[in-house]
Amino acid sequence: MHLIKSSKIKLLLSSLICINLYAANDAFDDKIISDKRLKNFELSGEQIKEDSSKLRKDWINPITYQYTNNLGEEYKTQRSVISINQPIFQSGGIYQAIKYADSTYKYAELDLEQQKKELIKDALNILYNIERTNLNIQKAKYTLENAKIDVNRKKEQVLNGFLDASYLDDALLTLNTTKHNLVDLKYQKQELINNFNNISSKEYTNFELPTFKLFDEKEFLENNLNLKKIEADVMKKGNYSYMTMAKYLPSVNAYYTYSKYHEIDDNSSLDKDNTHTVGLTLNIPLDSRTFNDIQSKKIDYLKSKLNLENSKDDEKTFFKTKLDKIAMIDERLQITKDDLEVYDSILKIINEEKDAQIKTQSDLDTLQNSQKIKSLDLKVYEIDKQLELLEMYAKLQ
Repeated sequence: MHLIKSSKIKLLLSSLICINLYAANDAFDDKIISDKRLKNFELSGEQIKEDSSKLRKDWINPITYQYTNNLGEEYKTQRSVISINQPIFQSGGIYQAIKYADSTYKYAELDLEQQKKELIKDALNILYNIERTNLNIQKAKYTLENAKIDVNRKKEQVLNGFLDASYLDDALLTLNTTKHNLVDLKYQKQELINNFNNISSKEYTNFELPTFKLFDEKEFLENNLNLKKIEADVMKKGNYSYMTMAKYLPSVNAYYTYSKYHEIDDNSSLDKDNTHTVGLTLNIPLDSRTFNDIQSKKIDYLKSKLNLENSKDDEKTFFKTKLDKIAMIDERLQITKDDLEVYDSILKIINEEKDAQIKTQSDLDTLQNSQKIKSLDLKVYEIDKQLELLEMYAKLQ
């Protein structure tokens, strides 16, 4: 789903909605990034295009114009020379040079896309953690209520001689720790908001968080942005390796020279008529470093292919680790759900005992607050799961 405006941050916690990879990737809407950062990405994209266009033309030699004004003592002459020496055959090097430019462009484009996606992921990660902190603040408030109830209970028991004063002291320490924890959480939330403002120029409350679904390893590898970038690097280095080899193979150049004297100052030895020279040259480079240079580029190409295989293994391990983490979170969710069922059954008994004046309102309030804390734990675990899925989706193109 797209990031859309909302009165508050909301996370659909009831279930993971069924969306395909492309719809899920709409969650990585670049509208979350500030205009200045988007402009920087836009300029980088334009620069990549210009650099690629220049690289595609690198095999074309420039036309040279030379003007000579000879201020000799006996004769003064003025002459213009236009010349070009252009390769027309380089043993496949020209074709590979164009392919190299294209693969370089693709690699740079994917790298820029990866940078943008990483930034959007960081922004979404902060939004999830703001919501997580909001939940933890609610939990801390319920914990604070229970701590206050416990202090009052211990105070009454100490005054009536049922408990030693050390129990009251421990309860006061717990109350104080809970207050400090609440203060820390409020600071953490503000720190997250400040970090979000570094990325986005809009209020964090303007965005609704997406909900991601699980998908299989095949989808993950086929749509993996990092692997696509490494594949482009393999192609780029393969083309460059062939270009290097072609550099040491025979090549044919066509040349043309046009020469004209504008002024010969009555020098009879010079012809003021225009002269043209057209021809072909065969070049066979003989360089003692040829083998080393070619082998070095081949090795670099082979290394890039191995890097691709290693990266595939790394991504598979990453995927498995995330699935294991999600499975662990699911186990915690189930444990918490079981705990809530226990709280429900106990609360029924406490309510009956309160009506029978066996238990007090404080006993009931303490248990209800603990039940609310457990309910919030469910939402926190759902966010933890979404954070893991966010890491996975951030890798997809």
